Amino acid sequence: MSEPAADPLGPGPDPDAFAQLLCGWCLDVQPGQQVLVRSSTLAAPLLLALQRAILARDAWPHIRAELPGLDAGFYAHARDVHLDGVPSLARAEVEHADAFLSIHAPRNTRALADVDPARLARAARARAPLQEARLAKRWCVTLWPTAAGAQQAGMGEAAFAAFVRRALLLDRDDPAAAWAELGAFQERLIARLREARELRIEAEGTDLRLRVDGRTWRNSDGRRNMPSGEVFTSPLETSAEGVIRFTVPSSPGGVEVEDVTLAFRDGEVVEARAARGQAYLERMLATDAGARRLGEIGIGTNAGITRPIGAILLDEKIGGTVHLALGRSYPETGGRNESAIHWDLICDLRAGGRLTADGEVLQRDGAFVSDFH
Repeated sequence: MSEPAADPLGPGPDPDAFAQLLCGWCLDVQPGQQVLVRSSTLAAPLLLALQRAILARDAWPHIRAELPGLDAGFYAHARDVHLDGVPSLARAEVEHADAFLSIHAPRNTRALADVDPARLARAARARAPLQEARLAKRWCVTLWPTAAGAQQAGMGEAAFAAFVRRALLLDRDDPAAAWAELGAFQERLIARLREARELRIEAEGTDLRLRVDGRTWRNSDGRRNMPSGEVFTSPLETSAEGVIRFTVPSSPGGVEVEDVTLAFRDGEVVEARAARGQAYLERMLATDAGARRLGEIGIGTNAGITRPIGAILLDEKIGGTVHLALGRSYPETGGRNESAIHWDLICDLRAGGRLTADGEVLQRDGAFVSDFH
């Protein structure tokens, strides 16, 4: 039998190198800390590498390797007490853990597609205080390539694994140094954005203005989302005016939502259309009062992510895109919008789009006009 041809795309993520990046750059695991890691059993190579890496730092790994299908089974059989309550053990974990790592490794990216969105919203509302407590500590969200992820991306498994490796900057000789370099560029971009009062987003079907004066911009350099590559803040809650079209598909909870157009007046969604997923869109907007207002605007900067793959974690970081989140603000940005949802929707500016700050062009056709020295 002949040997298989070498993959010109390169290998997928090395589990040990990935674990070192997560424990070091992302979580900064210290001796004695309790580190809670959640994923599916499909991420076993990375989970085992993380156990070794955390133990090597004299910390305590708590690995939660869940069976595929558990979430769907929960929503299929949960009663009112389960949807509207929070188990005491979950509270105890959040109270005592020092760091949280969530690794997306799905067997089926549409596992929750048939779940009533109202049930998802009920559980999100009940667990909102727990989520706030978790976000107040060290945390990171990442992914491990699976066959389902490759299928959703429309790629072969080897190509998808190589794509993920490049997105994580694990193809660099020193991944942590590469993330530090990207973070330095983003800090220069933030220095310019701090001066901005109003941002304007223009593209086909899009002309939206919103204000960001007085808000704090954050540098997402891979320490919380891995991969990352964005700067973000919370717009003034009543400032969004105009229309924006999100051409990158979104699949929250495994529900396909495509080609969303939102019209804003005084910061609130007054019209919402989706070519696919209209019912889900309407139900999410009805979650609570804050679901119709914006909690975030983000600008993607990761040149290693060149195309959408159907995973918001990566798609919102595509260099040349902006994303807006309906719902919850990040308190560290100065945002005050409260909601049980935080749903990122992505607008691609790489084909005729423009982002301006107080009339000055920052980005045209997805490319920054300056290095912001």
